[in-house]
Amino acid sequence: MSQNSVSVRSGTTALDVYAPGHLGQLTEIIDPELVDAVLEDTGVRQQRLRLLPARVVVYFVLALAFFERSSYQAVWAKLTAGLGSVPVARPCASSLARARRRLGSGPLRHLFSILAGPVANHRQSCAFCQGLRWSPWTAPPCPLPTRKQ
Repeated sequence: MSQNSVSVRSGTTALDVYAPGHLGQLTEIIDPELVDAVLEDTGVRQQRLRLLPARVVVYFVLALAFFERSSYQAVWAKLTAGLGSVPVARPCASSLARARRRLGSGPLRHLFSILAGPVANHRQSCAFCQGLRWSPWTAPPCPLPTRKQ
């Protein structure tokens, strides 16, 4: 079979194969229903059934961040490794790149805006100084005590 093709055994659809929870740890951290809602909010729902549904592409792009030194196909293999003997698409790198381009940055930005938030709350006084949140990437909002060696 050509390396530039996508193959899937008949009998199951992409929606069956990539049901919520089937893509491993990422679906335990980021709820598939949240991803579906983000796709709906940003208007990126697929118009037809694809071998690489938009929800799966979101998880693929998130997995790319974890495995930044791996190829697209290696990341895809890691993402779908938990499916075991379930027949799954084996897309080539260009198919994954097109799916990523089709998805765009909107859903990921929206997902980030929902999930990102302050790690410390106001009850953790060590994270605040004079009412301002301290971040290790910025200068502290007030002088920090020095520790003598």
